[in-house]
Amino acid sequence: MRQILLLVFFLLPGLAQALPRAEPVPGGVAVIALGESSQPPRARYNGSRVLITPDRGQWYAIVGLSLDAKPGQHRLDVERSNGQRVQLPFTVTDKAYETQRLTIKDKRKVEPNAADLQRIATETARIGKALTRFSEQASVVTDFLPPTAGVRSSSFGSRRIFNDQPRKPHSGMDIAAAEGTPIVAPAAGVVIDSGDFFFNGNTVFVDHGQGLITMYCHLSRIDVKPGDQVKAGGRIGAVGMTGRVTGPHLHWGVSLNNARVDPALFLPAAPVSSPSASTPAAGM
Repeated sequence: MRQILLLVFFLLPGLAQALPRAEPVPGGVAVIALGESSQPPRARYNGSRVLITPDRGQWYAIVGLSLDAKPGQHRLDVERSNGQRVQLPFTVTDKAYETQRLTIKDKRKVEPNAADLQRIATETARIGKALTRFSEQASVVTDFLPPTAGVRSSSFGSRRIFNDQPRKPHSGMDIAAAEGTPIVAPAAGVVIDSGDFFFNGNTVFVDHGQGLITMYCHLSRIDVKPGDQVKAGGRIGAVGMTGRVTGPHLHWGVSLNNARVDPALFLPAAPVSSPSASTPAAGM
């Protein structure tokens, strides 16, 4: 019955799934047409399953590209519904990200002690488990609601320097807002983990299906628990300044096939602020 419903959904004229904005750069998204068929194909990129969704009469692969993806030709390994296997080439172009310098008052958030490092190692494994999850789901929403009201920073991908020490590139979108501002799910999903993390503070992870995971960091409060089903627009917490921050804000991350990608590609276009020393800092 589920297969029949999916087929009807796929074939109805004029019915379309809004796709994320294609930007095949490091930290971006490649949208690759896979053609027509009654059943969805499967695809892998660098060994990881990728999201497959229908739009306007054909299937598309939505491929997340990590910030360390090399410019040049890449390939998508596709298995069609009839068993045929093909490789589809696509090109990743380069993108220059800015450098952002930030001053953190809590020195341990820049130079953790031995006990902190043990905690960080445990939390890193926990985060990795959440972000590598792949749950089978026939239809995945990829046009998101904004998770909170506030000023969006364009700092995704910026090379961050904390207290004159280089750290990993920023892997999410910072949205500056007053402490206590509600945070909502941008699409329906399942809460797969939540808790207090060393760098990220109070954090929630939501699984939207087929390797599309969102994370919400630095919350002042968490209003959901693992296993909760959330609807689009349903409250999951409130903006705060827990973890490694310079002020109250939401660090919002989007992971696709275990690649951290620019959340702006899943939202309607909106003005963003330029990164600066006053932009709130996140721990990612």
